[in-house]
Amino acid sequence: MSHESTQHSGAWVAFTYASFLGSGLMVALGILFMPIDIWMKGYFTMGVIMLVQSCITATKTVRDVHEGRRMVNRIEDAKTERLLMGVGKD
Repeated sequence: MSHESTQHSGAWVAFTYASFLGSGLMVALGILFMPIDIWMKGYFTMGVIMLVQSCITATKTVRDVHEGRRMVNRIEDAKTERLLMGVGKD
């Protein structure tokens, strides 16, 4: 059974945070300087906030489902290993 865990480097984590903040800043400035009424800017801003929130929720859900399947597979592997060890003793 393999218990490997992939860890991201500090540079990669910093890059992802910087990318997220940079893209958020660019979208915010784009909405701020659009030549449209304030209520339209508010509508676009709410849409962007909801889009980011739903992306985070979807990512977490996909990760949780994957982690749950890994745990079930580990439990099944442990049961199989225990069963095989019991058969080997007989």
